Amino acid sequence: MSAEGRRTLVIVNPHSANGSTGRRWSGIRSALREAVGEFSERFTERPGHATLLAREGLESGFERIVAVGGDGTNNEVVNGFFERGRAIRPEAELGFIPRGTGGDLRRTLGIGKSLEECLPVLRAGRSRPVDVGLATFFDTEGRETSRHFINITSFGIGGLVDALVNRSSKALGGRLSFMLATVRALFAYRNRSVRLRVDNEFDERIVINNVAVANGQFFGGGMWVAPKARPDDGLFDVVILGDLSRGEVLRGSRRIYRGTHLDLPKVRLLRGRRVVAESDEEVLIDMDGEQPGRLPITCELLPGALRLIAP
Repeated sequence: MSAEGRRTLVIVNPHSANGSTGRRWSGIRSALREAVGEFSERFTERPGHATLLAREGLESGFERIVAVGGDGTNNEVVNGFFERGRAIRPEAELGFIPRGTGGDLRRTLGIGKSLEECLPVLRAGRSRPVDVGLATFFDTEGRETSRHFINITSFGIGGLVDALVNRSSKALGGRLSFMLATVRALFAYRNRSVRLRVDNEFDERIVINNVAVANGQFFGGGMWVAPKARPDDGLFDVVILGDLSRGEVLRGSRRIYRGTHLDLPKVRLLRGRRVVAESDEEVLIDMDGEQPGRLPITCELLPGALRLIAP
């Protein structure tokens, strides 16, 4: 169906891109209207608000939702499409205009970061089913909770990096913000002992720097951590960065950005639909660029659960 043939709700995080989304919204609105026709718009006002806005929109009959913000905003909107692992409106579609620090989901999907590059995708209006992850873990208050994710959930140093990025100014842009936070995290982080299970094929206690449960390919503002992952293949790619020293992380970082690290001695790739991790130590979680909690965690794949507007 064409872009103008469906009722569209646009959910805007005005604080994304260091506040420039709100400042530039008038121009973005005009360009978006030319691409998709008339739409309703809602602005997020607090963390988690995009989830509520998306859910309310779907329940009131909107058939297409466009998220305007970063990977964290996309994650919140994705969660609005589901209730306890079930799609609220299975035929509804999600599109997005990337306006954040990391831009990792758009890299996997091959969508450019500029308005001129992403609007033709929305104008074409072609959607396809993609997989979604459902993670159950403990939040920052120690309560068990569940959240969906569309890109990557990781645990280890990645959770600390997210916490540092989100506490700092993002004016430097995505890649540099994450690179500086990674260097800071290296000197504060100690590798953790984790019991990791993947389906019924892998069950070991290992020492990790980080583990990525990947539906998409990129995290951390452009690190190509899971170059073989596909968001529609019905499997997670589980990339284990093992007991790496600080020097090994620094020396290997260029290869991670290039996606050529999978053959390194302390790196492993597993695949599966259910991933369980637990530890006697505090291990922070990264989920689509946010830091929502800590281990233990269970990640389950929901194959083809979301229709995504993408090339």
